[in-house]
Amino acid sequence: MFKESDIVLSAKHIVKQFPASHGRTLTACNDINLNVYKGKTLGIVGESGCGKTTCGRTCIGLYSRTDGEVLFKGKDPQKLTGKEKQNYKKSVQMVFQDPYGSLDPRMTVAEIIGEGIDIHHLAKNKKERNERIYHYLELVGLNREHANRFVHEFSGGQRQRIGIARALAVEPEFLVLDEPISALDVSIQAQIVNLLIDLQKRMGLTYLFVAHDLSMVKHISDRVAVLYLGTLVELTTSEELYANPQHPYTRALLSAIP
Repeated sequence: MFKESDIVLSAKHIVKQFPASHGRTLTACNDINLNVYKGKTLGIVGESGCGKTTCGRTCIGLYSRTDGEVLFKGKDPQKLTGKEKQNYKKSVQMVFQDPYGSLDPRMTVAEIIGEGIDIHHLAKNKKERNERIYHYLELVGLNREHANRFVHEFSGGQRQRIGIARALAVEPEFLVLDEPISALDVSIQAQIVNLLIDLQKRMGLTYLFVAHDLSMVKHISDRVAVLYLGTLVELTTSEELYANPQHPYTRALLSAIP
């Protein structure tokens, strides 16, 4: 099911430290090893402050790593230059936790989604650009009439759909989903997760899904990595994790599910 040839992103012995007061350092991620397979979802779970978001951002290069190695399709993203670096930025996108803070309130929805299309020169003219924007709006369950509105006119669930459309507009292969449902109402969370599952099937996307809600992680993930105090304590398939958790911390997380 998980072939070595299908590895899209490989993280080996990742360490990420931040400077703290009095010359000390804070280790957010310590010796983490992960593989993410093509067309699959790897869930990263743990309580708030355990380092899961830092791990995701370090894996794709938003944070420079302190130590270790990351390879995306066999190449280190931090060593890419020129055209290769531009292609990497197009291939890897992120959906952020806060749909209120991650979208510019001064821009229309069309400007937000169209920004990546412009940067990567994905449309030949204004008509093609607009059609691409409409296509991705409709793909995430919105409609073309929403294109000229501002983000304050939308609900939290709709804003997160706009964030997903923005990420998809540059035709990525790999998405980091940083707690994309935690800021949403419970009734909306399942809709967004089901949308992500449907998009993955239709577009062959690969996901790194960061969350603290184990019930949602089980629903979307093929494999799950459990982080505790910046350390990877368990990594296995979703079914095995729920049926036979090995680490006491994993059992504690499972017991906390309502």
